[in-house]
Amino acid sequence: MSTLTTKMNRSLHFVHRFDWRQNIIYVGFVVVFILFAVLLNDSGFTSANNLLNIARQTATISIMAVAMTFVIATAEIDLSIGSVAGLSSVVSALAMSSYGLVPGILAGLLVGLVVGAVNGGLVAWLKVPSFLVTLGMLGLIVGVARWITASAPVPIADATFIQIFGGGNVGAIPSLLIWAVVIVALGAVVMNKTKFGRQVRATGGNTQAAMFTGVNTARIKFYVLLLSGLVAAIAGMLYAGRLQSGRFQWGTGDELSVIAAVILGGTSLFGGRGAIIGSLFGALFIGLVNNGLILAGLEVSQQQVVRGAIIIVAVALSSKKASS
Repeated sequence: MSTLTTKMNRSLHFVHRFDWRQNIIYVGFVVVFILFAVLLNDSGFTSANNLLNIARQTATISIMAVAMTFVIATAEIDLSIGSVAGLSSVVSALAMSSYGLVPGILAGLLVGLVVGAVNGGLVAWLKVPSFLVTLGMLGLIVGVARWITASAPVPIADATFIQIFGGGNVGAIPSLLIWAVVIVALGAVVMNKTKFGRQVRATGGNTQAAMFTGVNTARIKFYVLLLSGLVAAIAGMLYAGRLQSGRFQWGTGDELSVIAAVILGGTSLFGGRGAIIGSLFGALFIGLVNNGLILAGLEVSQQQVVRGAIIIVAVALSSKKASS
């Protein structure tokens, strides 16, 4: 009897200590998965091909969510991340068609580095709010991408590029998923196990206190926005490789899904906390919802309503976490 009582007390202690708000994404993911599995069983929701398709479709969002986690953990935001992906895809495609594979890849990465450096410099040292900087950059980049392509797609025929950047497989595993796993793993290690990750969280948690302890908060903010631009460029090339063309439309609207994934994953919108694995599950959760709604026969407009509701819930949860 005493053994049973001890086990019950331990279970109650775990339930009492379990932070439901902090782990809501994992609970929500399981609940929604079970719900769709029951309701859409006849539609093949739980088939291996469909689950792999969900993972493939959310891979680029997951990759960008890693960078956005670092940005939001410093209490900043990057609204230009989706448009950088689009510009990187077209610049990479144009450079590749004229100069070859390596220059094409370098040109795509350079786009992200330049945009990230400009965003970071304006925010870190000129103290311009990141919301305004990246909102303006979003419009500027979309305009440039449309201008240099005349709004037309730029086809990509390089088989090596397609194989590496999302269009090929390594054995039975899509290369797109390998990119996602590697970047998520690197992001988690850097955030949780390195001095840089601690300084990122300290900068977002209390900038003045971080400065007093020797953290160069301006440099940290510059680096996270530079990282965001670079990762967005990689995501853009992954779009280009998987879809075999560069288009300014690639990445359009992704910034909303990325931010929602990060906030749902447990990163505070007000800085000081970053959860890379949570962001991954946030992205998968959004992909799960989108896939389920499509199989359920909902129209695009109805899917947009649900995605908007997810973002509102994410911000509400973030506000509760900040006040708790």
